[in-house]
Amino acid sequence: MPNALRISIPSLDEVRSFANHLHTTNKHWQGEIFGWSAEYSPESHRKPVGSKMTFTPAEFWIGESGIWFFSLMWEHGKDKEPVEFLDDRGFVK
Repeated sequence: MPNALRISIPSLDEVRSFANHLHTTNKHWQGEIFGWSAEYSPESHRKPVGSKMTFTPAEFWIGESGIWFFSLMWEHGKDKEPVEFLDDRGFVK
């Protein structure tokens, strides 16, 4: 592939570990990790506009939509397992 872009995809276990560490601090974080932009927002007691949810869940995301993107959202509460979403459609496997 002459025009292929080489990028590094981190292990999802490493990403989960990092996200869970941030989740235990319960503090907002934004930066770069594993070569990708990422952000963590802790749970808020504010109800999201236009949502049936009674709180804004904690959320972690990393990557670039359409290339490689992974997120965790603690939508069932901060003490429950997060819901995961992986978008890796930008990769030829």
